[in-house]
Amino acid sequence: MKIGIVEDEAVWRNKIKASIEKYCMDKNISAQIKAYDNERDFMKDADTDLLFLDIELAEGEDGFRIAEKLMDSGNQCRICFLTSHAEMARRGYRVNAFRYIDKKYLEEMDEALDSFFKTRIQDRTIYCKDTAGIQIGINLRDLLLIETTGRKLRYLMLNGREYICEGRISETAQSLSPFGFFYVQRSYIVNLKYIETVNSHEITLCNGLKITIGRVRSKEFKKAFFKWRMLFGD
Repeated sequence: MKIGIVEDEAVWRNKIKASIEKYCMDKNISAQIKAYDNERDFMKDADTDLLFLDIELAEGEDGFRIAEKLMDSGNQCRICFLTSHAEMARRGYRVNAFRYIDKKYLEEMDEALDSFFKTRIQDRTIYCKDTAGIQIGINLRDLLLIETTGRKLRYLMLNGREYICEGRISETAQSLSPFGFFYVQRSYIVNLKYIETVNSHEITLCNGLKITIGRVRSKEFKKAFFKWRMLFGD
């Protein structure tokens, strides 16, 4: 995870960086944090996932202008504007700003970071060995389900590709539970994100596959599913 800061005043730049570092340490999140004092240096290395961007920079540089350049270039980073003048925030609709943070209330950064990391909860790769002993990287965002097949696990991706790997489904379910996956019955782990419909005994995934909900897991599944939709649903 890459987090950038563009702030021309050293005092504020250091405070903002320290606040992000403390948050990541408290949440056990690994992030690369880079701070810049001007547009030129930042644009040389604009590869960032989340940007804390001062609206009013030195030498006439404008945070909104920087955001427009990023948007025009196709950069998908989320932008949190930093300002001492709340009335300027209304201009942010032009660049689809993620948050506005008043420098007088930097504690608001924790909420912004919480919200950002929730949207990225499945942006991670897990690794498992296939039947030939080759290590395979699987991006959770693209993983539809995991199914037992004999004594192996079948990882089915959104694009239809599949991998047969070593592993135990119960252990895999436990490790993936924090990232939006649920052990819906003894043969399947499903990505809650890709459930289209749910009824009292069955779910339907986005590819049309119907899977029966295990009776002993039904109550726990419904709680997990609706909690996921409340926190992360579109």
